[in-house]
Amino acid sequence: MDRFQAMQVFVRVVDANSFTRAADHLALPRTTVTTIIQNLEKLLNVRLLNRTTRRLSLTPDGAAYYERCVRILGDVEEAEAAFVDASRRPRGKLRIDTPAAIGRLILIPSLCEFHERYPDIELVIGMGDRPVDLVQEAVDCVIRVGELKDSSMVARRIGMFEGITCAAPNYIESHGEPQTLEDLADHAAVHYFSSRTGRVIDWDFMVDGENVEVKMRGVVSVNDADAYMACGLQGFGLIQPPRYMALPYLQNGTLKEVLPAWKPKPMPISVVYPHNRHLSPKVRAFTDWAAEIFGRCPLLSGRTDAVDSECTWAGQDALHVDAAGNTAERATHAARAAQAARALHAAGAAQMARAVQTGRVVRDDVTPSSTTAPLAS
Repeated sequence: MDRFQAMQVFVRVVDANSFTRAADHLALPRTTVTTIIQNLEKLLNVRLLNRTTRRLSLTPDGAAYYERCVRILGDVEEAEAAFVDASRRPRGKLRIDTPAAIGRLILIPSLCEFHERYPDIELVIGMGDRPVDLVQEAVDCVIRVGELKDSSMVARRIGMFEGITCAAPNYIESHGEPQTLEDLADHAAVHYFSSRTGRVIDWDFMVDGENVEVKMRGVVSVNDADAYMACGLQGFGLIQPPRYMALPYLQNGTLKEVLPAWKPKPMPISVVYPHNRHLSPKVRAFTDWAAEIFGRCPLLSGRTDAVDSECTWAGQDALHVDAAGNTAERATHAARAAQAARALHAAGAAQMARAVQTGRVVRDDVTPSSTTAPLAS
């Protein structure tokens, strides 16, 4: 019996809370995984797992053995990484998950750069606004927006999420422009609801350094970033999108910022991974690369020059905003970014119009609120 493999299999079964998911992740038959765990329990002469038809749970002995296995496997991986030839690149399959808008507008356009740098890493990218369970779904790391609430996770901050309150000119023409937060009582919003809880996400504003939540009435609720932008562009109500998504429309006049004196609360963007896993070379490589591409864009890096700066998240070349200016280059890159972003959202706007006409958009009824920021769930 290979005890090292048995430890690996046992840890994976516990992390995935499933023999089947562990077998899929390890590329082993399920029967093999089951046999390995049974033989391991015989070798140790203890029961490690309580098994029912619906769930697995660790016994006290299993919990103690799991913690030791995690430390041992981490030490082995760290020792191997310390002595491996420096010219050897990170390798293997890396499963990540990211909000759809960040994946489509920021990560995907730069993937060629990542592949050239790390050709031996096979990326498996999940994109959506549904929160994933890293352990249950065998995901190595995720990009998430907001403060980390799960103490079993580690977060490395790579950027800042800055929202903006805005509306289409036709909405402002019909309903007027709010001048104060109190004016919002007379306005409608496009609502964004959590895919996990179904709850509508309240708006927030920074007022004298304090975060103030505002409940908005609305006529449409969606749980997709592109649909949210499309509803705003069509004048369904005020929206609070990420500034990096709204920028092309602010520049060409199809959206206008409102209430500029009261900004939504900025939130960290982080790469998150379980604390009980050793940070593998491939996870470290992805995290460093993600931090690099986010750092190129002032709209995502939290820099104070972000308000009027452009970022070419939708092009291969990143625009570096420096003190010298480089006006011509900046204009060229900004034009590419705006054109690409508008093209991305054009299809979404058309789909949204058809959905509204056919009644396939969720109408806003009595839905509980949530404290999660829009487009960050």
